[in-house]
Amino acid sequence: MINIRIPAPDYVLKRNDGGGTPGEPAISSKYGFSDYMNIPRDKGGIFMFYNLNDELLFVGKARKLRQRIRKHFEDTVSPVKDHRDEIAEIAVCCIEDPMEREIYETYAINKDQAKYNVDKVFFN
Repeated sequence: MINIRIPAPDYVLKRNDGGGTPGEPAISSKYGFSDYMNIPRDKGGIFMFYNLNDELLFVGKARKLRQRIRKHFEDTVSPVKDHRDEIAEIAVCCIEDPMEREIYETYAINKDQAKYNVDKVFFN
């Protein structure tokens, strides 16, 4: 039996309303995530979208993480396009090896039964 363990996230972004406490300036955010710009622009890896109940909504992989995550919030063909408001947290793991990204993505989709992934699904 092969033992696969998803690496701990390098970045965890939580959605905020941009408000903060009264009297403080509003928090600048992109897509509701104030730490969006901390995602590396030139690194590859996997990303996982979670809802408020910590249920896994979607898992994806990318050669360039920030650009790919941005696409999910702007694209009209993204599997999560109708569920963007449901995303409350984004976990990002930097993984440079393309084969490892593929393995981790497929494993995470099936282990945690990602709600909106349609490809690479072996559960039903």
